[in-house]
Parts: sequence; structure tokens; C-alpha cells
Amino acid sequence: MQLGLHERRTGLVCVDNYRARGAKKTEVRLPELETDIHALLLDKCHADPKLKTPFQYTKVTAQSVLDALVSERDYDEGDLPCRQTMGTLLNRLGYRLKKHKR
Repeated sequence: MQLGLHERRTGLVCVDNYRARGAKKTEVRLPELETDIHALLLDKCHADPKLKTPFQYTKVTAQSVLDALVSERDYDEGDLPCRQTMGTLLNRLGYRLKKHKR
């Protein structure tokens, strides 16, 4: 409200840096995370059998990737994203998670 009153009083329009708001992507905050995930999933992935998509399929869960990053790559649990965000990150990196049959 004060911004609008100030703009009206001075006649100048204040420019808002709206794009700079919000949380940064995990890849930006932790630049080495992407290479560590690729190294962890290297032998656990396979391509689409019909080669219709460029995605690599893996049978690991997002939670198991998080656990492996903490135990094998010495990441702090507080620095890593939650399970659902890790699933989204894996999708952005070109991995598709397959559901396990129980």
C-alpha cells in the first residue's frame, strides 16, 4: 500500500525485481549434486526398451537416492531437498522412477 502511495506522490514507478524472489533450484544451491546423482545411478538405470523416449528408467526411489547421498557422498540431510522435491529433480535430470510391485 505504501509503495502505491509513494508512486502516486512522486510520479515515479518503482520497478520490482519479482523474478529474484523465491527459493533457488536445488541444482543452483548445490552444483555438485547433479554429478553425484549421475554417479550413484550410473549402473542402476536402463533405457526405454522401445527407445521411444530419451529418459533413463530406474527402479530406485527418491528416498533411496537421498539416503545414498547422505551415506555415500557425505551430504548433510538438512542441505538436501525433501523426498518429493528429489523426485522432481530426478525427473528434471532425465530419470523416470518406476513404481515397485509389492
